[in-house]
Amino acid sequence: MIMKKKILVLTVCAIALSFAVAGFASADNNTNLDGCTITRLSRLPSTLNCQMSNGNQCLYNDGDCGMCCLLNGIYNITDWVFVVLMAISSLMIIWGAVLFTTSSGDPEKTGNARRLIIFAAVGIAVALFSRAVPPAVRMIIGA
Repeated sequence: MIMKKKILVLTVCAIALSFAVAGFASADNNTNLDGCTITRLSRLPSTLNCQMSNGNQCLYNDGDCGMCCLLNGIYNITDWVFVVLMAISSLMIIWGAVLFTTSSGDPEKTGNARRLIIFAAVGIAVALFSRAVPPAVRMIIGA
């Protein structure tokens, strides 16, 4: 049982790492490092001077572009964390419900199903907490 948990944890970590690496690799298709691509300008605070050139490209030597790129990156990462954790948690809740219905009153099986649903609830709480990270960063940097 302990070995299965270790394999499950390693698998989840590997999947999360692959999403993170893929997100960072595809986050900016600009080959030079003079700026970043802003995905949604409407999420950034209006107090920052995010001067855009070439469509949605923000160059580092224009206004507050470094801060705009930082906040945009934080929003993109927390969006991915939220989506992945909510998807995994939803699947865990469904699997826990299946285990509950097929347990036939066996205390060990119902205990396993209950633990799975509790872990899913913790995953949902972490996903919701990830939505609070960008406003906290905005407050810290004063934007």
